[in-house]
Amino acid sequence: MQRFKFASGSSAVFWVLLCISQQTIAQEMGDHQFTSAQIEAGSLVYTQVCALCHGPQGDLADSVNLRLGQFRSVRSDEDLRRVIAEGGADGRMPAFQLSPEELNAVIAYIRAGFDPEGVAVRIGDPGRGMALFDGAGNCAHCHRVNGRGPRTAPDLSDIGAIRTPATLQLALLDPASAMRPINRPVRIVTDDGETITGRRLNEDTYTVQLIDSREQLRSLVKADLISYEVSQTSTMAPSTLSSDEIADLVSYLLTLRGL
Repeated sequence: MQRFKFASGSSAVFWVLLCISQQTIAQEMGDHQFTSAQIEAGSLVYTQVCALCHGPQGDLADSVNLRLGQFRSVRSDEDLRRVIAEGGADGRMPAFQLSPEELNAVIAYIRAGFDPEGVAVRIGDPGRGMALFDGAGNCAHCHRVNGRGPRTAPDLSDIGAIRTPATLQLALLDPASAMRPINRPVRIVTDDGETITGRRLNEDTYTVQLIDSREQLRSLVKADLISYEVSQTSTMAPSTLSSDEIADLVSYLLTLRGL
């Protein structure tokens, strides 16, 4: 295993990593995401170590786009650490002997989508995340995946293809702020006295479509409604899972890319 030698800019990388190393270790033990200082340091490490083969935008290797989080086999942060430290792709990816601080920094930069001012979410193990989805996380109680589960909450079958890791993490920790307006809960009273609660699916000037609490698709004319209330809160409570469990659950959700 070789040690990559930094050329110009090595002093900047060294001092940034030295200043954040202790802070990094403390934060990663109990936080969901990497620090801003790590992301910034990671941009320097990436430029020095990775950009020659992967390119400034991370898209030069076949079937890999690091900026968009597209990999051949990598799922978790541990997978990334292993590939960087041991090499991969049948020898086409060399091994780099980076320090733990350097590894964390470049992973933070990749997970932030190459944005030094972005948010880098720690990604855990998808297998454990799947178990949490079906078990302690209580996600399968409301969400549907690949034809299995109820329809009262949004279908998550392709959520990993349309949401970023940061958005998925936010949806778990603060569901109301991450909820799309079209998915907001509604409460409707019709002119014949029926009260309907459910999730909005579509709306125009004259009609509203929703799936009600009995999983029935409804289309209603607004002129026939006595009241129509759209909630700004989410029926999903903020997750009480640990930081490690959040990382695992996000990892599983990222694997959901449709059938």
